[in-house]
Amino acid sequence: MSRTILDVHILQTVPPSNLNRDDTGAPKTAVYGGVRRSRVSSQAWKRATRTAFRNLLDPGELGVRTRKVAEALAERIIAQDETLSDQREKVLAYAADTVAAATGTKVEAPKRKASAAKGAAGDGEEASEPAPESSYLLFLSARQLDALAGLAVEGLRSGEQAKEFFKNKEKKARAKALANSSHSVDIALFGRMVADTTDINVDAAAQVAHAIGVHAVETESDYFTAVDDRNASDESGAGMIGTVDFNSSTLYRYAAVDVDRLNDNLGAGSKDGSPATEPVRRAVEAFLEGFITSLPTGKINTFGNHTLPDAVVVKLRTSRPISFAGAFEAPVVAKGMGGHVEEACAALASYVPGVEAAYGAEKDTSTWVVRVGSATDALAGLGTEVTLAQLVESVGAAVGDRLGGV
Repeated sequence: MSRTILDVHILQTVPPSNLNRDDTGAPKTAVYGGVRRSRVSSQAWKRATRTAFRNLLDPGELGVRTRKVAEALAERIIAQDETLSDQREKVLAYAADTVAAATGTKVEAPKRKASAAKGAAGDGEEASEPAPESSYLLFLSARQLDALAGLAVEGLRSGEQAKEFFKNKEKKARAKALANSSHSVDIALFGRMVADTTDINVDAAAQVAHAIGVHAVETESDYFTAVDDRNASDESGAGMIGTVDFNSSTLYRYAAVDVDRLNDNLGAGSKDGSPATEPVRRAVEAFLEGFITSLPTGKINTFGNHTLPDAVVVKLRTSRPISFAGAFEAPVVAKGMGGHVEEACAALASYVPGVEAAYGAEKDTSTWVVRVGSATDALAGLGTEVTLAQLVESVGAAVGDRLGGV
């Protein structure tokens, strides 16, 4: 059975930086090919990509992942019925029970915050109850929140208490169905896990690998001092001293998108069940631009490491995802006094055709290449050379054509 798989391969050089810290504050690393490499976790780059979506997609196509889901829903309830604006506590309670009915998750005021509020209240004063929160992060789309808000407004107008309203099996089933339809682009791409109601989980369409250095790396420490601006002229010494760990590396970044699953995820709840080719095209284009151009923000104010990729290779396949991390199992060694990009591009250019020929993966595969500078010349001829804007447009059109032909 033919599939539609999008592979994204990126070589990106990052100067001294600390994009993604471990529990000691040092840049994350991994041993690969017998040497220690720089590493940036997949979670860090997925978060950066989701953040980039805010400038690429309409807010209505996105979701929110939060424990403060009752507050988020309460805001929408009041937006739909402004007469409830002076009944905040009642609305919050209804929002909490609506989320609980939809997801099976307990939503209540955190004990720690409740105790703190009680301790802060003066003698004879009644402590204000903190807003209810879920026990873990919940990921809901803007459309799902709006639909659940509509159901909550219906309940509030009925005059029933929330617990009574959702005792009705039909109302509870509606809440659950609303939370499992009209998925946002970020939920459709990166998935959703709801531990208490697993049948509304969403399998991710996108897989993002940990970015890994193509060469051996050493972590260094920067010793810094800060001067107290109000020191008198006879006061010497620093007002503060410390260290920050960093490294620099040329990274291999990889992600794969199962476009068919993305289509299914975005099509969930559609009125006629037809393939949602236009939303899928927009989602693919946003993912490409967001993933390629985004950066995790760890210590970015300290290092200002605002680089863009040296090279991007995108492949649209009909079989299965293929990572080219194996091209760098033997660590790249800089030639003479040069950097690592040229040798990394050469390693990638020699590895890709061999893997694809050996496994017949070049069949029905389209390839696009975005590259910068003569150090990437080895990638010339690997595919159609384009700019980022052309890449996004071309891949989006190709995805639309393939889905439209199904």
